[in-house]
Amino acid sequence: MDLLYSLFGWITRVFYDFFGNYGIAIIALTVLIRGLLIPLNIRSQKSMIKMQALSSKQAELQRKYGDDKQKLQEEMMKMQQENGAMGLSGCLLPFLQLFFIWPIYRIVSGPLIYLSQVPNENVASMIELGEKMNIFSGAVSEKIHIGLVSALNNNGEFLNQCISKGYIALDQLLDLHFLGIDLTMVPSFNPAQIIAEPKVYLPLLMFPILVVLTQVFSMQFAKLLKPGYKQEQEAKQRAKNNPAREGQVQENTSTEMTMKMMNWTMPLIMLVTTFTMPAAMGLYWIIGGIMGILTQLLVYVLFTKPYEQKKAEIEAKKEAIFKKKSKEESAEEQPKSGKKNKKKK
Repeated sequence: MDLLYSLFGWITRVFYDFFGNYGIAIIALTVLIRGLLIPLNIRSQKSMIKMQALSSKQAELQRKYGDDKQKLQEEMMKMQQENGAMGLSGCLLPFLQLFFIWPIYRIVSGPLIYLSQVPNENVASMIELGEKMNIFSGAVSEKIHIGLVSALNNNGEFLNQCISKGYIALDQLLDLHFLGIDLTMVPSFNPAQIIAEPKVYLPLLMFPILVVLTQVFSMQFAKLLKPGYKQEQEAKQRAKNNPAREGQVQENTSTEMTMKMMNWTMPLIMLVTTFTMPAAMGLYWIIGGIMGILTQLLVYVLFTKPYEQKKAEIEAKKEAIFKKKSKEESAEEQPKSGKKNKKKK
C-alpha cells in the first residue's frame, strides 16, 4: 500500500507544481481518478440495458423454473453470459471508489511525506521537537501530522529550528490553501469553536454541506436516469391498483425501503467523517460527486436515451400491428353478423 500512497502523492505533487495550487491539484487528481472509472461506468450501464432487454426471457425462466431455485439461478447465469449481460463491472465500480479513498486520505492527512517528500524520520524528529517546545495543542501522529503543518506555518521559532537542524528545507513548505481556506484544517460543528475563530471555521462548513448535496443529487440522477425507470414506476402504480398483487407490492416496497436506507446512509456517513478529516478530503468528495453526475449524464445521452427511444419505437410498432389486426378482425366479423340477421328475418 505504501507504494500506492507514494504513487498518488507523486501525481498530486506533479499537479501542484503544474497549477501552483493545492486545491486545484486535488481537483485534477479527482478528475483523473473518476475519468479512469468512466469505462467501468459505461460497461455497467450497458450491462443494465442488456438486463432490461432480457426481462421477458427472465420472466419466462421464472415461470419455467420457479419452484427450482438452483436451476433458475443456473439458467439465469447462462442467459446473462450468452448475452454479455454479466454485472461484474457494476459490483467492481463501488469497490474501486471506496478503495481510492485510502490513498487520498493518506495524502491529505500527511502532505509533508507524500507531497513535500520529507523523510519519515525527519517528521518524527519535528514532532518530538514540537512536543518539547509545547507548541502542539493535541497529539500529533507521524502519519496524520496536520498539527505539524500548522505549527510550521504559524510558529516562526519552531520553523527556524526545524530548518537549522536539517529536518525540512524551506522549499519543502507548500501552500496548502484553496480560495483562502487552509485545506489541512478539519471542519468543526462545535458552536464555541466556530464563534471563537469564525474566519477559519465558517468557510470550512461549506465542505460538509456540499459533500452531502452532491451525493444526494448524484443518487437522484442515478435513479432518474437508469434504464426503464419510467416503466418501473408505472408498473408499481399498476401493481398497487391491483388487489391480487398486494403481496408483491408489499415485497417490492420492503426492498425499496431497504435500498432507500442504504442510499441515505452513505451521505450521512460522509457528513460525519467530513467533520473528522482535513477539508481537502471533503473537496475530493465534492468533485467526485460532480464527476459522478456528469458521468451519469454522459452515459444517459450515449446509451440509455437511444435504448429507451429504440424500445419506444418497437413498442409503438407492436401496438400499431395489434390495432391493425384488431380492425381487420372486426371488419371480418361485421359481414358475418349482417348475414345472420338477414337469415333471422
